[in-house]
Amino acid sequence: MKLISRRNFLRYQAGGMLWAAGASLLAPARLFAQNQTDIAVVKGDIEAAVRKSVEMIGGISKFVKKGSQVVIKPNMSFPTGPERASNTHPLAVKTIAAMCKEAGAARVLVLDNPLSPAERCLEASGIAAACDSIEPGMTQMVTNPRSFKEIEIKNGKTLKETDVIKSVLDADVLIAVPVAKSHSGAGVSISMKGMMGLIQNRSIMHRIGLHESIVDLASLLTPDLVVVDATRVLTTGGPGGPGKVIEPGTIIAATDMVAADAYTVSAFEWYGKKYAPEQVKHIRLAHERGLGRMDIENLKVRKTTV
Repeated sequence: MKLISRRNFLRYQAGGMLWAAGASLLAPARLFAQNQTDIAVVKGDIEAAVRKSVEMIGGISKFVKKGSQVVIKPNMSFPTGPERASNTHPLAVKTIAAMCKEAGAARVLVLDNPLSPAERCLEASGIAAACDSIEPGMTQMVTNPRSFKEIEIKNGKTLKETDVIKSVLDADVLIAVPVAKSHSGAGVSISMKGMMGLIQNRSIMHRIGLHESIVDLASLLTPDLVVVDATRVLTTGGPGGPGKVIEPGTIIAATDMVAADAYTVSAFEWYGKKYAPEQVKHIRLAHERGLGRMDIENLKVRKTTV
């Protein structure tokens, strides 16, 4: 796992950090490979949609090599089933885990630091049972303080250091598989907000400025691949629900976590209204700091149905 994404570093370096300089909304798509798919949007059966979405952005072997140590970060922090849409659908997590093993990963861990009692979350979410069919013990809730390591956030403006799950720091590949849901403090919880489940002390982020510290954390923990579960979207009442759940039946994949979140915000209603990505503060700040792109109109978005 790269603390700061080498891929993104090179991408932004090649682009002259245009968007970090405030010119991002004008950045032309031709800066990127013409045939590159930036965001894949697939409707249909969950397993087929997950596989197709990853294939559209280069295939799982682009990210996972033989012998790779992989960490998958879903939402499984609440003792609720898929119908509540507060956790990632177990079939989406299972499919990604299976794909990693098929690509030759030596170890795949599905990790979260839950907000609710771990055993209840594991059972009710259905994620542990789904992933156990691939490899027993793959899904783990991390709550022991000794399982975390303090790390400096060199580019942090508000959050300067944090304790990260050691297995995440040891991993070669980090894959975010968040459910798309509303959040009472952050507006939405998608891939960037979801990284809070990989650290020990989340409460400090609420005290020092949630949006700013989400961006600081994203500068430390940058997934190689984001697969957003929008098969169901919790549009109100998040993060735990209950609330209004819509069922777009959609999977969204991207390598840019900011772009994945920005597209997801733009694609669905939230709190009964449509919002632009820049109206979510942590997405706008991440874009301004060069961590990714919210100007989805300049990205190559491919859609299909399976």
